[in-house]
Amino acid sequence: MNTNTVDAKMLGRMFLAGAKNLEAKKEWINELNVFPVPDGDTGTNMTLTILSAASEVSALEDPTMKTLAKAISSGSLRGARGNSGVILSQLLRGFTKTIEHYDTVDAPAFAKAFEKGVETAYKAVMKPKEGTILTVARGAADKALEIAEDCSDLGSFFTDVIAHAEHVLSRTPDMLPVLKEAGVVDSGGQGLVEVLKGAFDGYLGKEIDMNFEKPKSSGMSKPVSGEESNIKFGYCTEFIIMLDKTFPEKEEQAFKEYLMSIGDSLVVVADDEIVKVHVHTNDPGMAIQKALTYGQLSNMKIDNMRLEHHEKVIKEAEKLAAQQRESVPEKEVGFISVSVGDGMGDIFRDLGADHLIEGGQTMNPSTEDVLKAIEQVHAKNIFVFPNNKNIILAANQARDLTEDKNIIVIPTKTIPQGITALINYVPEKTVEQNTEEMLQCIGNVKTGQVTYAVRDTRIDDKEIRQGDIMGIGDHGILAVGQGVEGITMETIDAMVDEDTEIISVYYGSDVSTEDAQRLGEKLEERYPDFDVEVNNGGQPIYYYVVSVE
Repeated sequence: MNTNTVDAKMLGRMFLAGAKNLEAKKEWINELNVFPVPDGDTGTNMTLTILSAASEVSALEDPTMKTLAKAISSGSLRGARGNSGVILSQLLRGFTKTIEHYDTVDAPAFAKAFEKGVETAYKAVMKPKEGTILTVARGAADKALEIAEDCSDLGSFFTDVIAHAEHVLSRTPDMLPVLKEAGVVDSGGQGLVEVLKGAFDGYLGKEIDMNFEKPKSSGMSKPVSGEESNIKFGYCTEFIIMLDKTFPEKEEQAFKEYLMSIGDSLVVVADDEIVKVHVHTNDPGMAIQKALTYGQLSNMKIDNMRLEHHEKVIKEAEKLAAQQRESVPEKEVGFISVSVGDGMGDIFRDLGADHLIEGGQTMNPSTEDVLKAIEQVHAKNIFVFPNNKNIILAANQARDLTEDKNIIVIPTKTIPQGITALINYVPEKTVEQNTEEMLQCIGNVKTGQVTYAVRDTRIDDKEIRQGDIMGIGDHGILAVGQGVEGITMETIDAMVDEDTEIISVYYGSDVSTEDAQRLGEKLEERYPDFDVEVNNGGQPIYYYVVSVE
């Protein structure tokens, strides 16, 4: 193996190996979440981001450095989810801007690419924070630049760069007190290290399973057709049996009868050495197990016909929607909101939202999800409400990739902020005036969220045990203990002040209407001078989302 340079084919293998290692470690990285809430998602976000690029890289039959760079950059940008995923996509984007100009890449070229990646990522973040994935990336890039000229052997180069990245990662708790208090390193930085380690394994030629899970949608609302329920047997199953014994006509007939008992659309063609089989069934495994009694199998192919039909319906519905949009005059202003829970969705629709993106803390929508939503809204100017601090960067990235519409991302960090922003929209005012007023009003909204702890930890000088109920405010833990109602009351007590006028409560899917109404009555009794509103949010994981204005 040439130890001085890598070509496009090898670099593609390294990238896929890095993606695979991140995928394998995603749940462990999720558990590094500082807050012990049941929705740690850094590992998931970074994995879905890189798998979007891996899908495009895998489709390249004979990559050049330019086509490889485009696949990595485009795939990761459109698939980026959450802050960590967006930052990873920007690191990859900067990296590929450099390597696309080379036929082969040596240590100095890698160092330049690392440096460009860090520069691009830092520019993408409004207020870069040290002790994060950015710090780890910069540490790796600095080490690469330091040793590149004197290190012609790439194996030694990668070893030293990764070792330094791990060292910087180990120091992140010293840079961010919240990490030290929780006893964890930065999860995004850990994810980046796993990508680098996996890429090095690919360079070394280690045997790696390059089969990836198919990236899942964030849960955007899509048209549903009842027609797919008419597909009785969902899997089109095909294979060839290489016979290891005779296959008499009587045996062939028995095999056909068995397959008909578990499916339909049967085709069985046999000769002296092989049997070609095609069947539609709900259990391909049963067909395969039976076939293995006659010999070895090859050319196996299983397609989910219900999924294919569903995707066809979606495409047809999107095509119809596009035609309908073209026949209707373009609106001046439209609204897109990220939302989770049926009740929250109803509230946003009632306030005039044109399109909802399902997602939030448990599943951050990707840049691609936001772009698709933008396509669905037939308006010149579109306000986007991310309603989660971990979705703002993806929304901004979608805005920057949109050329034919004016996209305004209001950086709402919580659903109550998004609701307040939409309530304060005034049609008679200009887009610029509304933008200014929305930005001002969301700063007056305090948000609290009540959920349960999934592990023992210590945060904000509070001891937290697995199973405890927690009230989390905009800047930390407000209350910890037992009993959802009591902790919710404590959380709100910590949020109200002399300027408070409105308390809004949104109860989740695990809270009964009766319990929510009882909480509202207690709040009205405790705060008789405030307006108290209780709404069905229907959100998962969080018993209550509350806001104080």
